[in-house]
Amino acid sequence: MSPNPSDAPGVVWRPDEETIRAANLSAFMKAVGVADYDALNRRSVAKPEWFWNALIEYHDLRFETPYERVLDSSAGVPWTKWCVGGTTNIVSNCLDRYRATPVMDKVALEWEGEDGTRRSWTYAELDAEVCRAANALRARGLGRGDVIAIYMPMVPEVAAAFLAIAKIGAVVLPLFSGFGTSPIIDRLNDGGAKAVFTIDGTRRRGKSALMKPTLDEALASVPTVRQVFVVKHLGEATPMSAPRDLWWHEEVGPQAPSAATEQVPADDPLILIFTSGTTGKAKGAVLTHCGFATKLALDMGLCLDFKPGDRLLWMSDMGWLVGPMIVEGATLLVGRFVLAEGAPDYPQKGRIWRLVQDFAVSFLGIAPTVVRALMQGGEQEARRYDLSSLRIMASTGEPWNPDSWSWLFEHVGARRVPILNYSGGTEIGGGIITGTVLHPLKPCSFAGSVPGMAAAVVDEDGNDLPRGQVGELVMRAPSIGLTRGLWNDPQRYIDSYWSRIPGLWVHGDFASIDADGFWYVHGRSDDTIKIAGKRVGPAEVESILLATGLIAEAAVVGAHDAVKGQALVCVCVPGRADEHLSEKLSQAVTTEFGTPFRPREIVFVADLPKTRNMKVMRRVVRAVLNGQPPGDLSSLVNPESIDGLKQVLARAGSP
Repeated sequence: MSPNPSDAPGVVWRPDEETIRAANLSAFMKAVGVADYDALNRRSVAKPEWFWNALIEYHDLRFETPYERVLDSSAGVPWTKWCVGGTTNIVSNCLDRYRATPVMDKVALEWEGEDGTRRSWTYAELDAEVCRAANALRARGLGRGDVIAIYMPMVPEVAAAFLAIAKIGAVVLPLFSGFGTSPIIDRLNDGGAKAVFTIDGTRRRGKSALMKPTLDEALASVPTVRQVFVVKHLGEATPMSAPRDLWWHEEVGPQAPSAATEQVPADDPLILIFTSGTTGKAKGAVLTHCGFATKLALDMGLCLDFKPGDRLLWMSDMGWLVGPMIVEGATLLVGRFVLAEGAPDYPQKGRIWRLVQDFAVSFLGIAPTVVRALMQGGEQEARRYDLSSLRIMASTGEPWNPDSWSWLFEHVGARRVPILNYSGGTEIGGGIITGTVLHPLKPCSFAGSVPGMAAAVVDEDGNDLPRGQVGELVMRAPSIGLTRGLWNDPQRYIDSYWSRIPGLWVHGDFASIDADGFWYVHGRSDDTIKIAGKRVGPAEVESILLATGLIAEAAVVGAHDAVKGQALVCVCVPGRADEHLSEKLSQAVTTEFGTPFRPREIVFVADLPKTRNMKVMRRVVRAVLNGQPPGDLSSLVNPESIDGLKQVLARAGSP
C-alpha cells in the first residue's frame, strides 16, 4: 500500500504538523518502532502475533489470567482462537480499572430526551448503576453464558444494562428499539434468551411509542424468557405480568452499588448481534470480550483518533453495532458519550447540530443518508449553531456521493474537520478500511486498510486488481474482532464469508483504489448492476441523480433485461415538484454513463426502505421490483415503505 500524497489532484484536506504529531497513531507507531502507516500495515500482516500483542500491551488491556498465545489458527483460519488461556471481562477495561482514580469523577454520559429533559452520569454513577443491575440479575439466578436481551431506546439505562450483562459474564443480545413482534420472536428464540431489559415506551417525533406491549406480544411465543426488567420512562399505564415483570426502579434501585466482575475465558461470547442477510433469516454474529475490546482500541482509539476527554455523539440504536461501540468504546478510551432520544431532525430541523453545540461534541459520527436528508433544509440550518467544538467527523453505513460529502465538509466541518470514512460491519466487530488523521482526504475516500485486517481489492479469483479497477473487498487474514462463526450455524458462516473465494473473507462490498492510493467503497457487491457486460455500482448512479438537486434520495437497482442482462431502474424520492423530473433525471444518467445506461424506469416514491442507521436497503427495492420475496425485513425502520413501493409499481404496471 503506497501513501496517499497530499499534493494529489482532488485533495481537499491535509493534516497539519500538529495534527500528525498529536495523533494517537503517531504515538503508537513511535512506541512500536515503525516508520509510518504503510510500514505498520505491512508488519501487522506479516507478523500478526506481534501486532495484536503490541496493541493489547499499548492500551494496557487487562487480563485476570494472562493469555498464553494471542492467536491460534490450528483449526483453520475461519476458526482462529484469540487470547488463548487468558481470562478477562470487558467491564474490567471499561469501568473497573478506573476505580480509585480521578476518572470516576468525570462525566461518562449525557442524555437528552426528545422533550428536552436532560440527565448525566459520572463514571462513578455509571459504575454504581451497572453494579446494581448486575446484582439484580444475579438475584434472579442469571449468570455466565445466559443470553439476556436489550429492547430499549437510547436512554441512560441502556448503557447500564449492557455493561451489567457483560459484568456477570452473560451474553448481550441487543434488539433494535423499533422492532415489531416477529423479529423479536425470531432473535429471542434463536438466542435462547432468558431475560430482557425493556422500557415502557419512548418518544418519537412528538408521539408516545409504547414498547412493553410489543414485547409482551412477542414473549407469548418465547418460552425461554423468565424475567423482564422494565424502565419507567413515559410513565404511562404499562401491563405488568408477575412474577416475570419487574420495574427497574424497584428491582435494580435498591441493590448494592458494588459487585464483583465475572472473569471469563477471554474469547467467551460478549454480544450476540443479528445482521440481515440477502436471503434467509438474520445471521447471529458472536463478538467476544477480548475481541471487541481490542478492536475498539484499534479502530476508535488509533485509526479514528478518539482521545480521552472526547465527547462522542453518534445517533444510532443499541440494536446495531454502533450502539455497543458508543458505550464500550467511549468508556474504554475514557471519553464521554452523548445519547439522544428520537431523531436528528426533530423537534428542530437541525437538532443534531444543536446537540453538537449544546454538548460541545468533539467527535461526531454520522451516516451519509442522514446528511442527505439534512441537506434539504439548507446550509443555513447548520450555520445557526456553533460547531467549533468538532474535531473529528466519522462516517459509516453506506457509500457517500460527492455532493453530500462536500456539503458536510464545507458547511458543518468548515473545511477544517476531517471526515474519516469507516467501513466494515457487524460480523467484523468494526472496520475493514478507514480514514485517519494522518492521511489527506479526497471526497468520499478512505486512507486504506485498518492495520491487521489485510484488506485487498480483488477479482473473482482472489487476484489483486490494478489501480482504478472495481473489485471485491476482502480480508486475507483473520481479525481479533471477527465474529466467532454464526450462532448455532457454523456451515452458514463458512458459506457466507469464506467459500466464495477460498481462503479469503469476502465481505460483500465493491471497492477500488485510485492511482494515488485512495480507497473507495462502491456499495454492496450483490447490489452491483451489470449492463451489456459493463458493471456499475448503484452509488455511482445515485450520485449523479442526487447531484441534479431535484431529488432527496435515490436507490438504483438492476432489473432483468432480455437484451442487456440488466437494466437500470431508479427509485427516487422527489425533492420538489417538476413535471419534467423523470426526463431530467434520465438525461443526467445518460449524459454521464452513456446510452446503454439510460434508465429503463424512473420510479417516484414517498420513502425508501431503510435500516435504523438510515442505510437504504437496495436488495429490498430490487426484490420488490422483480416480484421476488424481499428476504429478512426485521431491520427496517419503515416497513410501510414497501407497500408504498408496491402500490407505485402496480399503478405503473410493474410486477
